[in-house]
Amino acid sequence: MEYKLRPFREKDAEILSRFANNERIARFMTDKFPHPYSADHARSFIEFANSHDPQRIFAIEVEGQAAGGIGIHPQEDIHRKNAELGYWLAEEYWNRGIVSRAVKEMVEYGFRTFDISRIFARPFGNNIASQRVLLHAGFVLETVLEKTLYKNGEYLDEMIFSVRLNDLETE
Repeated sequence: MEYKLRPFREKDAEILSRFANNERIARFMTDKFPHPYSADHARSFIEFANSHDPQRIFAIEVEGQAAGGIGIHPQEDIHRKNAELGYWLAEEYWNRGIVSRAVKEMVEYGFRTFDISRIFARPFGNNIASQRVLLHAGFVLETVLEKTLYKNGEYLDEMIFSVRLNDLETE
């Protein structure tokens, strides 16, 4: 299925709130991703997503609508050569290879745009689909931090996957 990455638009708020207002998505996100997810949440997020130059957060557009988001977040201070990757996609588009391709595209964008040497992602230990996406996109598992996350009344493992610029250059 075709997709494209693009900046979020104000008019995306309604559809974004409909897609994001899904417990099956929210359960794998930090608590900063609210549930229920309203149009006001979407508008605030879109304003934040468009506040960076260069752009760091993009809509994943599928079938002409913003069906998810993907972002690269450069770190600061002694972590400044690293960036964190985060993403989500509307449930109706799961299992179609969209996120795996979008992750690869964002990795290329991240290394081309920012002065970084490592991109990492931190899926929950129970988010098997996200772990598969990262492995498919060339990330490697660095470590598992046992029971470090607390979400919905339970302790969860945090997994750290990464891809390094020098690994891509040798391929």
